Amino acid sequence: MEAAKTDRGIPLSTLSTKFLHTNSTSHTGPFSAIAEIIDNAYDPDVDAEQIWIDKTQIRDMECLTFRDNGNGLSCDLMHQMLSFGFSDKKAVDGKLPIGMYGNGFKCGSMRLGQDAIILSKSKNGLCVGMLSQTYLEKTSANVMEEHQASLRDILDHSPFNTEEELHTELRAIEGPTGTKIIIWNLRSSSQWTSEGNTELDFTTENDIRILYDDIDNSDTSVPEIHSSLRAFCSILYLETSMQINIRGQMVATHKISKGLRYINNSYTYKPNSVKQKIPITFGDNKSQEHYGLMMYYKKRLIKAYHRVGCQRKARNLRSIGVIGVIECNHLKPTHNKQDFEDDKPYRNTIKALAEKLEEYSENKKKNSSANVEDTDDSDEMTYNYHQLQETSTPNTPQTSGEGTSGTKRPRRNCDEEESETPMNLRSSNAATRENVEISREELLAANGRPTQENQDLAKQNDELRAQVEKLKKDTCTCQQYRASLKREVNNGLDALRNKVQTLGRDIRTHPPGPTSQQHH
Repeated sequence: MEAAKTDRGIPLSTLSTKFLHTNSTSHTGPFSAIAEIIDNAYDPDVDAEQIWIDKTQIRDMECLTFRDNGNGLSCDLMHQMLSFGFSDKKAVDGKLPIGMYGNGFKCGSMRLGQDAIILSKSKNGLCVGMLSQTYLEKTSANVMEEHQASLRDILDHSPFNTEEELHTELRAIEGPTGTKIIIWNLRSSSQWTSEGNTELDFTTENDIRILYDDIDNSDTSVPEIHSSLRAFCSILYLETSMQINIRGQMVATHKISKGLRYINNSYTYKPNSVKQKIPITFGDNKSQEHYGLMMYYKKRLIKAYHRVGCQRKARNLRSIGVIGVIECNHLKPTHNKQDFEDDKPYRNTIKALAEKLEEYSENKKKNSSANVEDTDDSDEMTYNYHQLQETSTPNTPQTSGEGTSGTKRPRRNCDEEESETPMNLRSSNAATRENVEISREELLAANGRPTQENQDLAKQNDELRAQVEKLKKDTCTCQQYRASLKREVNNGLDALRNKVQTLGRDIRTHPPGPTSQQHH
């Protein structure tokens, strides 16, 4: 095919119809893709107060829906949203936008399904747009410019076959403004489970989940935020004025630090590029299996459970279970908002956080016998650091390692692997895996109580673990049976609902006239 040219005869570059899918692969999972659509509603240009996430069935197709009550989109803004690289978002009344690359909706929606339709009401009127891999594959189209031609294509290649059906969906957007997104041809779960359904599971009440077949047969524990959309959305923002609703129920925002023990808010980090120090919160997670840094950007979660420094060493016990929370507005997130750019500011930040994590772990170990204040209204436990600082002496000689005597204890090089090259990291991983198993004697020796008492506690702990594992297996079996029954009921209800909707559309589209009544 000959390339299009400018007035001066210069060939213009074009996009392959497969680019929408290629672009979507930057998201490793569906929840980060869903977060892109939530971000668009959250950003100050839309400024939605609420967003509703649900599933529906249209013409025997299972669809994922998003609806917000924000400012809506004009035709020009809709065109920018469906184009690549257009982003002029700015702060409004001190609220900073998260989006910055003009790619979030495209890569997010196409990661969830092959096709999406956007219906919006704004103060400028009504607008409908479509982003469809199926359409591009069938028509090999490039750009649609005529509004009438675009409307015909939408009616021919979407679940809605008439203008009246589109108007019905627009009227369903409550309030004077708002936007509704419907995604269909959802991605199959064949890469995750053996049943071949969609990768998003809708059988759990008031939630959308990801099911992994291999988890039940392994010792791996997946954090709840990786399998439950409700749990993921509860920590997606440090603070938000927008209410997220999933399957008809509001998501309660969960501040991570509120669920930690031994909290210390006294740590800070001062990058060269900012004037004020950045606060860091450290604390122990209730689940010792899930720990690391929770790194936010403009109050939005970018990296979860990112382990640094000593946490990456298999035999280091002090930092196991420690969570760190920091908002890194001085860093640049990658375009899929799942990581930060690996530049000098990021590496310096990780190095500093590893050192402060080591310091927190050292203080916690030294002061394990200090007074602990246990609050009644939450599960927080906070050390009395003022008393500890008064009783500690900075000139106490150290005995752990060579060259540690004197008035100043040298910093432990807990982040040495941060300076390793990727090849060195890969080569060191094999040795690390060989040392993952920690003996009971080492665990007991790491505790300050008498060995016999620890042995009794360890035995009781093993018995409790066995009982918990048995309960987990029994619960999993019950949940699978319940999910199977619920899936059958939901499928029946969806089929019935679909027939009713189809009948209603047929009646609206072809109402019986006087002639047909006389004939009958």
